Formats: sequence, C-alpha cells, structure tokens
Amino acid sequence: MLHIDGTEGEGGGQVLRTALTLSLLTGTPIHLDGIRGRRKNPGLQRQHLTCVQAATAIGAADVHGAAIGSTALTFAPQGIRAGSYTFSVGTAGSTTLVLQTVLPALLRANATSTVVINGGTHNPMAPPFDFVQRAYAPALQGMGANIELQLLRHGFYPVGGGMLSATIEPAYQLRPLQLLERRNPRPWRARVLMSKLPTEIGERELDHLLSRLSRTHLSFDDTALERVDAEDPANVLLLELPHDTLCEVLCAFGERGVPAEQLADRIATEALMLGSADVPVGPYLADQLLVPMALAGSGAFRSVRPTLHCTTNARLIERFLPVGFTFTEVANRPGTWQVDCSTRS
Repeated sequence: MLHIDGTEGEGGGQVLRTALTLSLLTGTPIHLDGIRGRRKNPGLQRQHLTCVQAATAIGAADVHGAAIGSTALTFAPQGIRAGSYTFSVGTAGSTTLVLQTVLPALLRANATSTVVINGGTHNPMAPPFDFVQRAYAPALQGMGANIELQLLRHGFYPVGGGMLSATIEPAYQLRPLQLLERRNPRPWRARVLMSKLPTEIGERELDHLLSRLSRTHLSFDDTALERVDAEDPANVLLLELPHDTLCEVLCAFGERGVPAEQLADRIATEALMLGSADVPVGPYLADQLLVPMALAGSGAFRSVRPTLHCTTNARLIERFLPVGFTFTEVANRPGTWQVDCSTRS
C-alpha cells in the first residue's frame, strides 16, 4: 500500500484526485492522510467525495473513510470496469474535476464507457466545461484518445444543476505528446455566458475586451454573447487562443461588486501575457497534461513557469509510475519553461 501525505506540495484536492486516478491505473492500493490539509476547510467536501465514489464504482474498490469531512482514506481498486455511469455532486461542485479523475482510467478499460455527471459545469476554482472540451480533450485526442463530450445543461454556483456527458473509447497506449511551438496562431475568440443577469453586463465586457485586444488579436466578428438557461445568475467570460496544434481557453467569472470592465481587464492581461510568452500550453493545461504524458511514457511541452499544482502533480505521478519529470527554463527565452517526461530505467 502506498502512503500519501495530503498536505504535501499544494496540499489540496488535486493530490486526492491524482492519487485516485493513478491507483485505478496501476492497481496500487493507497492510504491518504491529511486530505486537503492546506485548505481552510480540510477533509473531503461534496465534490471530492463524488470523485471517490466515481473512482470506487469504476475500480470496484474497497474503500474506508469515504465521508464528508474525512481527512484519511484507504482505497484499494480491484480492476477498471467499463460501463455506463451516472454520478451526482449534489451541489455546484465541479463535474469536470470528477470527470478528469476517472477519464484516464476509462481509457484503459476493455470497452467503451459513458459517464454522466450532475453538478457545477462552470466553477471559479475548476476548469469550466469549455476548457475541457476545447483544450484538454483535443490534447488527449492528439495522443490517440477518442472522447466525445456534451454539455447537457449549464450549472453555476451556488445551486449547480448542470450536467455533462462523456463517451470514452479504449486507448490503452497513448502516443507521446510533443508541444514545443505555438504554430500558426489563429484569431482569438471571446464568448460571454449570461444567466438571469442583464445583457448589458456582457456587452460591456466584450466592448472593453475589444478595446484591449482588437488591434492584434480580437475582432468583433469573433465575439459572441450567449443567454443560457440555468438555476443561478451567472456571468462567465471565455477567451480562446487557438493555434494549429491546440487551443488554450482562459476564463473569468463575474462577481458582485466587480465592474464588467475590470473582469475584462483581468482576462485580457492574462491572455496578453500568455501570448507574449509564445508557448503552446498555458499554466492550467500544463498541470493536467502530466498524467497522460506519463501514461504515454514520454513527451515534452513548453509553457510558462510551472505552478505548485504542476510540480506537486509531477512528484506524485513519479511515485506510481516509472517515469521522471524535469522542469527547465529555456535558454534565451526568459519565462519559458520546458517540461519533459521520460521513462526511468
């Protein structure tokens, strides 16, 4: 049994999710202590418990400690089972993080699986559905995976009520990932999702975003405002940065008391910084590509300075799989980092 300290590194829910994913993939039983120990509300919350329940169902696992507030968990999978699964977070907790916990394992199943998850589809502290559909899934598809995603209903904080579905075909051996250059950048695209709020807010966001980006990256024809039917009021600003091999997706969420122009400024600044770095992979996607790279056995990509989430993920993966990650700042390109994955002899 592999013992894992949940307070190591970033000390949040990602340690739990990655450990569950790799336990499923390797058949290694695990014991976690100090789950989410660096958070204000440590222990399993509703979203994390759903990740455990999903992994338990798919891995026919023997589990102890799966309860709200639990800071210790023992998880012993018996084997990955393909099938049709439905999971419900029960709150606005992230459906996409639940999906990302079990998706790599289902790529190793012996038949096609379908997964339906109810909860939040657009959360400030998690990748929104659009990111998973337009950035994460295409990266996996480039490695040989076949994944079909559908957003069945939007779900926002605090009620949730959203739903996504995923159809995942087996892809036992992924191809190594190579993303070192941002080839043939295409025009950026901006979208605003609005639910139960005045349209004028989204229009101001797009107008201000155009004023910041129109000279070089964004045109009026590449902007859109979408009214969505959801349980909660919501305002989500999405900006896509596509190029030949990938599409980065940046996201900002409207907050009470934060002017529309300030929200647009926030995402514009982030986009311009990423654009000036001229790297194919952003900091959030970098974190999520590590497990697929490790399953492929090798690969490399370039991004900005790695986050603590990213390095924590790498060190945890190395405990399960015979791979090693290196993070190196590229010579003569300050702020550009290369992440390499290789098989350990």
